[in-house]
Amino acid sequence: MKMNRIQFQPGLSLNQFFAQYGTDQQCESALESARWPHRFICPRCNSRQHGTYRRGRRGRRVKIFQCKVCRGQTTLTEGTIFHSSKLPLTTWFQAMFFQTQTQTQTQNKNKNNISILELRRHIGVSYRAAWRIKHKLMEVMLEREQTTILCERVEVDDAYLGGELPVGKVGRGSENKVPFIAAMQTNDQGHPRYAVFTTVKSFSKEDVEIWAKRSLMPSSLVVSDGLWCFQAVEAAGCVHHREVVGKDRKSTSMDCFRWVNTILGNLKNAIHGTYHAFDFEKLLTVIWASFNTVLTGGLISKVCSCALWSLPPDRR
Repeated sequence: MKMNRIQFQPGLSLNQFFAQYGTDQQCESALESARWPHRFICPRCNSRQHGTYRRGRRGRRVKIFQCKVCRGQTTLTEGTIFHSSKLPLTTWFQAMFFQTQTQTQTQNKNKNNISILELRRHIGVSYRAAWRIKHKLMEVMLEREQTTILCERVEVDDAYLGGELPVGKVGRGSENKVPFIAAMQTNDQGHPRYAVFTTVKSFSKEDVEIWAKRSLMPSSLVVSDGLWCFQAVEAAGCVHHREVVGKDRKSTSMDCFRWVNTILGNLKNAIHGTYHAFDFEKLLTVIWASFNTVLTGGLISKVCSCALWSLPPDRR
């Protein structure tokens, strides 16, 4: 089999991670750079004039930013998912690393995501703490990835998620499964750029048109199989290229569907290896967000930017 250089691209090794984010000071510096790339800005009056000091007990001294104009005080983690957490930033950063980087380091050699039990063992916290960390990261990644818009060339396919039941229809149109659209943007060299998974009510032209207007840039080239509902992307200003598949022409052996089939295979392995019970939206998000993060580089900085998004009080 020919070597796939996209899948073998260099990532962030464990030694590199600890060299860059091994101390609280390094994590604070990375968080501050992500939150205020061009120096501190007061959230109350937008002034850049400020001073800093630390308060708290030894070992847990919090960095305080005080505006020199309005005298307002802000901590580095205020308004983020780290706010009021008793865990050090190093633990949070380790969780970000394992959440997105361990898909190819599992014992079964499948592209699984890390389970909560495995995360607990890696970062040394209780199961409940690991559960909260993982779900907070998944939630902010969901909020961030929902704004992703695909352009250029986009491979799309219809798929279903759900368990097996002894009654009801099987396969396409089953009432026991949740339908969703898998889409993968590729560049001129055929390399994958971004992935998007979106649940839909049904594979009708109306639902596909709504999805296309929300997730696709006008003038994009959309490549799909022979399912007629995908013609609705033309209503969103896209160009539709239809490749009819069948018994003698399977999509899994066609190069034009190579990357959308790859990401769907990763999703299937994640369900079999890690997520035995799951929330559909969160599962889809963590798979495609991890894929997008690794592809676009800047692993920790991108997840750190997601973590700066504040969750509503009822979901913290």
